Amino acid sequence: MLESLVTSKTRIKLLLKFFSHQSSAGYLRSLAKEFDESTNSVRVELNRLTDAGLLVAEDEGKTKVYKANRTHPFFTEITNMVSKFLGLDELMEKIVRRMGEVETAYIVGDYAKGIDSGTVQMVLIGKNLDVEYLDFIRDKTYEKVQRKVEVEIFDKDPGDIQGIKIFGV
Repeated sequence: MLESLVTSKTRIKLLLKFFSHQSSAGYLRSLAKEFDESTNSVRVELNRLTDAGLLVAEDEGKTKVYKANRTHPFFTEITNMVSKFLGLDELMEKIVRRMGEVETAYIVGDYAKGIDSGTVQMVLIGKNLDVEYLDFIRDKTYEKVQRKVEVEIFDKDPGDIQGIKIFGV
């Protein structure tokens, strides 16, 4: 879906990076390395997205750091589109609805950092969770969005979880 709207693969990677997680930030060289792209192709797309107002650039010393422009009128729409592209919204909704007594759900790991590594790591906290359904949804998720799902389950909050809280009571 996203590939039909945006023809630049580098631009898609940047949109996924900055709009899949609200606090994602990056600078030119680290983005080029992360995407395995030339600095020139990343620079061109960063400039286009900044000129369009979708990204903001802030100077941190001699380095320019890029972030999503949260005040842009299309911020929410692009974030939702990226989430749908990744299939995370549907996955989370299904898991929380069908798993049983889910108290809290987090996305952790690379996706929480805004990196599309191909693996979605989740932490579920709850009681009497349906582990058989979890195996089924892992396979379906991979078929649908070509992303591996890894889930850790806890019956109580283990404490300091670093990630995106997607559901909680």
